[in-house]
Amino acid sequence: MRSSLTLVGTLWAFLSLVTALASSTSYFLPYWLFGSQLGKPVSFSTFRRCNYPVRGEGHSLIMVEECGRYASFSAIPSLAWQMCTVVTGAGCALLLLVALAAVLGCCMEELISRMMGRCMGAAQFVGGLLISSGCALYPLGWNSPEIMQTCGNVSNQFQLGTCRLGWAYYCAGGGAAAAMLICTWLSCFAGRNPKPVMLVESIMRNTNSYAMELDHCLKP
Repeated sequence: MRSSLTLVGTLWAFLSLVTALASSTSYFLPYWLFGSQLGKPVSFSTFRRCNYPVRGEGHSLIMVEECGRYASFSAIPSLAWQMCTVVTGAGCALLLLVALAAVLGCCMEELISRMMGRCMGAAQFVGGLLISSGCALYPLGWNSPEIMQTCGNVSNQFQLGTCRLGWAYYCAGGGAAAAMLICTWLSCFAGRNPKPVMLVESIMRNTNSYAMELDHCLKP
């Protein structure tokens, strides 16, 4: 079973899969921001959170210690986080599609040419840029009331207060940076150049096929 990728292309496919999985996993995990509320640890991503307050008996607040996503898109605490959710999700989807095609290129001959590899690298650059934009938008939502309650009521845009950034935020940003810088560069050398003999054979096959179809159509 021949591959359509060079040795560098195989490395590119592996790194593409790693960066796509790192960014996508971090996107879904609610560990972008850590704080505390009512003496309990609280964590957020863009559309999920762990541990949240509810009204108990006597209208007192109690903490429910479980993780989940917000009930609706509009329930996400701020417009910046809503934008971050869409932009980062689109970037992760793009990186996953390119990674899947790259892995298939390791197993299928003539799937990825030199030009196709470069186009896929451009798609990776766009995907990484979208995720990086999402990471840049994330601090704009730190002034929402829900986040301020978790961060000691002193947080603001680009000011964490008593909160701290989580490992998932850095993992998503690192995966995006690797996709933009390393994978995009490696993609330029990923695909094999089509051999002249194979090109001639392909052209001849197509020409013969078209000639047979034309002859069949012209026959009474």
